[in-house]
Amino acid sequence: MSKKCCHHENKWRKRLKRICAGLVIFNFILLVTILLIWAILQPKKPRFILQDVTVSAFNVTSPNLLTSTFQVTIYSRNPNDNIGIYYDKIDVYATYQSQQITYFTQIPPTYQGHKDANVWSPFLSGDNVPVAPYNGIALSQDQADGTVILFIKLNARVRWKVGTTLTTGKYGLHVKCPAYITFGNQNTGIVVGNAVKYQLSSSCSVSV
Repeated sequence: MSKKCCHHENKWRKRLKRICAGLVIFNFILLVTILLIWAILQPKKPRFILQDVTVSAFNVTSPNLLTSTFQVTIYSRNPNDNIGIYYDKIDVYATYQSQQITYFTQIPPTYQGHKDANVWSPFLSGDNVPVAPYNGIALSQDQADGTVILFIKLNARVRWKVGTTLTTGKYGLHVKCPAYITFGNQNTGIVVGNAVKYQLSSSCSVSV
């Protein structure tokens, strides 16, 4: 190999190193800028409240099969002054003793602006959903006693919009709302046709 070729190859190596170094520095500056903006804005998690649950069906048809139909009302508010929230995907479902008892219900994607609030009223249902035998027995006993504690859960994929131009990557957002259903006592609920509506106003835990 001639000296000229070696000189040409070394020249390209130096250029490649400079380009790589420039990209590393640029990405570092961009990351620091995003972190500084994030720290200055002090983003807060959205707040959720389970306002009510309307129960149309709730029957343990065998020791380990459950049929249920609910409509829930979930209030969500973005407490941030300068950060919007894109909800790209939202799944809602009900659980009992950490076991899912309804199918996933999807809420349409939406954008929640600064200080904005949304109210969602999805239907949740499960037809002959298998539950663990011990959960089926416990559920029947709780229903006979008059009070069943369920949890309405929401799993979402969100993006944060900082200012007017910067949008972050996707994050998982998980919401857990307690629902105390008092079966057999209509004084605690409102009869709506063949269903009973329970006013709850339960604060939900939120993790990102």
